[in-house]
Amino acid sequence: MLKAPQTLRVSSDKRTLVVVWAPDNEQTLRAETLRVHSPSAEVKGHFGQGGTVPVGKEHVQMVGLEPVGSYAIKIVFSDGHSTGLYTWDYLRNLAAYA
Repeated sequence: MLKAPQTLRVSSDKRTLVVVWAPDNEQTLRAETLRVHSPSAEVKGHFGQGGTVPVGKEHVQMVGLEPVGSYAIKIVFSDGHSTGLYTWDYLRNLAAYA
């Protein structure tokens, strides 16, 4: 399991999340990417079956970040979605979509 980031910063327009892993290692993720690739059952499906990839999320914003233990965050989006738990490993792997 990956160590928690040093800092999580949401941009003033709430469309970008900056994840600082170390002073010289940061990752920028768009809210749209985070929403479309949510690790929730809605997107991934239950037990890997029946998920739906959301469309039309170009203007979605992050309206809240909530810690989940020491291993993840829950992101609350402006479209009401809030069920995905983004582990540190999952956030790191989303760099491929950035």
